[in-house]
Amino acid sequence: MSVELAAVWINPYTIEKSRTGGVIARLLSLCSGELVAARMFTPSRELVEKYCRLIPLKGDKESKIVREEIHTYLRNNWIPVSGSQEKPRVMMLLFKGENVIQFLRRQVVGHIRKDSVFGETVRDTYGDYIKNAQGEVTYFEPAVFIIPEASEAEATLKLWARYSDRDGGILFHSCKYPGCVSPEKTLVMMKPENFKGQSSLAGNVIDIISRTGLRIIGAKIVHMSVEQAREFYGPVALALPKRMKPQLASQLKKILPDILDFSIPDQAYDQLADQLKDLKGAQEFNNIIRTMTGIDPEKVKGCRELRAPGKEKCLAMIYQGDQAISRIRSVLGATDPGKAEWATIRRIYAHSISNNVAHASDSSGNVAREMGILKLEDNDLKTIINRFYKK
Repeated sequence: MSVELAAVWINPYTIEKSRTGGVIARLLSLCSGELVAARMFTPSRELVEKYCRLIPLKGDKESKIVREEIHTYLRNNWIPVSGSQEKPRVMMLLFKGENVIQFLRRQVVGHIRKDSVFGETVRDTYGDYIKNAQGEVTYFEPAVFIIPEASEAEATLKLWARYSDRDGGILFHSCKYPGCVSPEKTLVMMKPENFKGQSSLAGNVIDIISRTGLRIIGAKIVHMSVEQAREFYGPVALALPKRMKPQLASQLKKILPDILDFSIPDQAYDQLADQLKDLKGAQEFNNIIRTMTGIDPEKVKGCRELRAPGKEKCLAMIYQGDQAISRIRSVLGATDPGKAEWATIRRIYAHSISNNVAHASDSSGNVAREMGILKLEDNDLKTIINRFYKK
């Protein structure tokens, strides 16, 4: 059994039709490999042509027909139309694991074939391969592309790594909007609880966000360091003592009567909570840092440990569109899941304030601040691929 890198490319049509969440849910819940990188692309003609040359027309008659259809599809759907403001957006996901290439092909994504209609794989549900009575292909939509054979992986991934700076990243100018719309961008970060084992949670969250009609223009896997987490959640730390005070007062009312042999007026509970709220806020802040990084911040020593990548994984995504910040926060729901509206993400999936599924920026200033802290412009996909093949 050998450790491999495998890629899944989510097609522009799949992204435009808001099927991205469903596809990601299948991939993360069924694939035994680990998701190690994510990056958005607007592939250039040069990249697409070179990619096509790495998909040889081989195999039996049916395989050759499928590969010819793939070549035609890529040229017609991935290459930007000259003069158009709308550019095809492709999401590339990178997985790492033992024999993950064949596992993705056989168990998760599935083959491109006309009998893929049973819903077991990604292509069963989201792809189409339709022929007429004469055996001619009349409709071809594979939903995603993968690396079909391990022997093709190194050349293919190195090609995408070479073009990942020029053709990939945060696609600020890839979407066209009506003249009356001034598009806004926002950051959504899927928290570590989405990635505990094989889970469809992150995909389900993305699927609900798709109801907003916003466009995905950026994606990156993030391992927050303690230093990054402290800076990222710095504004939260200032608000935590006040937020924790009512909860603390409630806890004191439950505990103290059983310990003391005298009654305490409500005013005293309030005063006690006021005295202890800073300590409670500090503890809660450390819990947040521990949750986001997988590291106990109180045990970190020195700059190297502070800046080391955390043990936990997050998926940061950039959305763009009309009133993106408020629309995302509306569908996400209140920070406290118990106070969130019905049908919002946190009401459905979150368990507590500290484990509330996802973060969303609350202002344009914080979008820029948070993107800078997470270094979302950095190209870690290229780094991972190049390091892997230097072994």
